[in-house]
Amino acid sequence: MRVLPCGTASLLVEFDDLDEVLPMYAALVQDPPNGVLDIVPAALTVLLVTDPLETSLPDVRRAVLQLNPQEDRRAVGELVELPVIYDGDDLEDTARLLGCDVAELVDRHTEDEWTVAFCGFTPGFGYLTSTTRQWNVARRSSPRTKVPPGSVALAGMYSGVYPRESPGGWQLIGRTDVALFDLARDPAALLRPGNRVRFVDVGGV
Repeated sequence: MRVLPCGTASLLVEFDDLDEVLPMYAALVQDPPNGVLDIVPAALTVLLVTDPLETSLPDVRRAVLQLNPQEDRRAVGELVELPVIYDGDDLEDTARLLGCDVAELVDRHTEDEWTVAFCGFTPGFGYLTSTTRQWNVARRSSPRTKVPPGSVALAGMYSGVYPRESPGGWQLIGRTDVALFDLARDPAALLRPGNRVRFVDVGGV
């Protein structure tokens, strides 16, 4: 773990892999250092944004180094259930990549409880990791120029839902009508780091 200054009011905590990020993020959410305004996880980092009037970067750095994150801990947020029609264009190909049939793929995807590890790529896009199973899905060799909003997808160890139409190379396995990002909603993003997510099969197989 490396704790580095990021500008004059933030610290960037760097890790070697996501399995180290998640416990630290959970520990920071549970016991945030004094003066920390925001905690932003990513694939290999956690950004701490501080209030310079309330604390100093050396004080926050010391607090981070004194934390003892538990390896099996994740931030526990509210549960979000997403209804999914499993009829994605890549559903059959993805099942073959995983060495199973379509029905088993859908069972695996819906039986797992997922956690939003971090957000990025586009507003409202959460990178979800499974708490119960290891996933390893190759991205498409040729990305699509347009992926429809609401598309449920897999890539690498992650599952995700495209909040709006955008390019993308993830494997599309289904779709949901739930709005993942809505500026009229507070907060606008439905999926936020630490949220638990369950996909609910509502047809398509």
